[in-house]
Amino acid sequence: MSYGATFPLWRDAAGEAWGDYTRHAFVEGMRDGTLPREGFLRYLVQDYLFLVHFSRAWALAVTKAETLDEMRACAATVQALLDEEMRLHVETCAAEGITEAQLFAAREAPANIAYTRYVLDAGHSGDFLDLMAALAPCVLGYGEIGARLAAEAEQTPYSDWIATYASEDYQRTCKDVGALIDAAVARRLGPLPEDSPRWPRLCARFETATRLEVDFWAMGLSA
Repeated sequence: MSYGATFPLWRDAAGEAWGDYTRHAFVEGMRDGTLPREGFLRYLVQDYLFLVHFSRAWALAVTKAETLDEMRACAATVQALLDEEMRLHVETCAAEGITEAQLFAAREAPANIAYTRYVLDAGHSGDFLDLMAALAPCVLGYGEIGARLAAEAEQTPYSDWIATYASEDYQRTCKDVGALIDAAVARRLGPLPEDSPRWPRLCARFETATRLEVDFWAMGLSA
């Protein structure tokens, strides 16, 4: 699965953290159906709240953008999050008797606060590339996880989750975000971004967000 040229460089720079994230016990529990339902629902409620803040972060990216193409791409991602991805959370929780009003009013877990505020701070204190590096692990990591689980998993209670992130629409979003990042990196850092003094900082942003993803999965498994 190819999401551009920058993503694999950042993914490699994240080292073991990337595998800890994409092959976490929570993820493997969805793959083979052994994930406890209460853990999945706890995660799903928190992920709904996460996506609220994530949408705000992508809206912030519109204000950090330098071109109309960047603005349009970020605005389209906000729309996809609010109108498409969050639908999975609302419909699944509704089947369990949890309304969207209850989702929105739920208390944020510390791991959720740590992750979402880190991403927002990356955007407020940094520039467009800082924000993209902090956003990328979630968007592109879920695409990678969804595609792998769709290929490996048989029918499990979490097939709807897997299908959402393996879907053509979500995979297209990942490719579009990958292209957005590539163009933004080339525009700001030139043809050899790894030679830029900014490169280690961007890799560190990506790695930190990846470690926060690991903590987010762990929250779902916590008692």
